[in-house]
Amino acid sequence: MCKNPNGFLAWYLGALEYRPIITKSISSAIIYAAADVTSQGLSAQHVWFNFMGRVLPKRDVVSTLKKLLIGQFAYGPLINSAFFPFNAGLQGENGEEVAARLNRDLLPTMIKGFMYWPICDFLTYKAIPVHLQPLINSTFSYAWTIYLTYVASLKKAAD
Repeated sequence: MCKNPNGFLAWYLGALEYRPIITKSISSAIIYAAADVTSQGLSAQHVWFNFMGRVLPKRDVVSTLKKLLIGQFAYGPLINSAFFPFNAGLQGENGEEVAARLNRDLLPTMIKGFMYWPICDFLTYKAIPVHLQPLINSTFSYAWTIYLTYVASLKKAAD
């Protein structure tokens, strides 16, 4: 580990100045991988979709809407609430900065998620067999994580 806590930050800022595109690309890849690992660790998609398939086995519109609502009010908030503090910690933010980021970013992100995920979930639950749902959901998650990493890359909320 670095003896100087600013050592890594100074190195990173230098890398951003010297090679901004490659540095940002690598940073985004690491953050995306961390987000995916966090997501999988918190509630693996395999377990989630199999659970939903057992609890609500039908693929009719009513069952699909129930699955969608459970995801919107349980799965989504959990994942988004874990992403921002984890990402902020990777960026070296302290507790106050993490809280400021959550205050600024979490609710708008959740609102945008309420516009994006119902469409994705409806298609997934209604048209895709359970064993393929994690694959399709990962595809939708890829696009969502691009959005999350964009929001997370915004200027620190405490600034």
